Amino acid sequence: MSAALKLTDLSKTFPVGKRLFGAPKAGVKAVQPLSLTVEQGETLGIVGESGCGKSTLARMLVGLLPPTTGQIEIDGAPLDNADPATFGQKIQYVFQDPISSLNPRKTIRQIMDAPLRHLHGMDAKARTARIAEIFAAVNLREEFLDRYPHEFSGGQAQRIGIARALAADARILILDEPVSALDVSVQAQVLNLLADLKQKFGLTYIFISHDLAVVEAVSDRVAVLYFGSVVEVGPADQVFAAPRHPYTRLLADSAPVVGRALAAPEAKETELPDPLNPPEGCAFRARCPRATEVCAGAVPSLEVQSDSVSAACFHPLADTD
Repeated sequence: MSAALKLTDLSKTFPVGKRLFGAPKAGVKAVQPLSLTVEQGETLGIVGESGCGKSTLARMLVGLLPPTTGQIEIDGAPLDNADPATFGQKIQYVFQDPISSLNPRKTIRQIMDAPLRHLHGMDAKARTARIAEIFAAVNLREEFLDRYPHEFSGGQAQRIGIARALAADARILILDEPVSALDVSVQAQVLNLLADLKQKFGLTYIFISHDLAVVEAVSDRVAVLYFGSVVEVGPADQVFAAPRHPYTRLLADSAPVVGRALAAPEAKETELPDPLNPPEGCAFRARCPRATEVCAGAVPSLEVQSDSVSAACFHPLADTD
């Protein structure tokens, strides 16, 4: 069975400045060439600091940004974003801010109608039946369909956003910080709903977040991004229990935990490198307490460390570190 989603050397560079003549100026490499595979029915968590390339990657996956290099495959077939209808039937996006992602001038019925008309060509009777089915799946009352987005709470609006993604009948959902704008109690409800929908519809999730606790709770595997590159990937429980990359350890130590005093993690620097002037060698070396001269001379590649966990580091952490 082919993978649900396969990324091969996918990258994104944004041009900086323009020239009338001659070669273009060097650009900002928001996502370095990366390769990932997501299996059918899997939830892959993607974590990292703001500016590490998480949302840029998500926008490439759903066709909102064209990749600079690389290829996206779904079910073994290259994804062609030249055909928006086919693209939308395969992969959909659930946005971070549920209210602003919904058109304020349209009712929820009109919002739900759009993917059913444009992607599937359903008639009015079929659309009504399909919307009723989806609303029941996300635990929303049909009377909400004639209301406008501003009339809903954040949790209700996010359920509507999820329902809109399901209306396209896609089997891969890109969840970009789907609960970060919600209250903690509502977060749990939405996460439980996503788990139920995954089982009911056979969905595959890419779950993007900076909240490590949430990612650990919902993910089968996790990929850690730093400065546009994957620096560690593996089963979620193993990555968080025994990080191999110093950056993953930095993230884990920085996350607030109930009952644990908040302490500043060990790091020589606190900021990401300048994307207009990227460092030589390992991008994390200026912040890494384990960095040596070898880290300045080459970029480490992802290598298997133990128990299916791979890390891009010349001095990976051991179980006892």
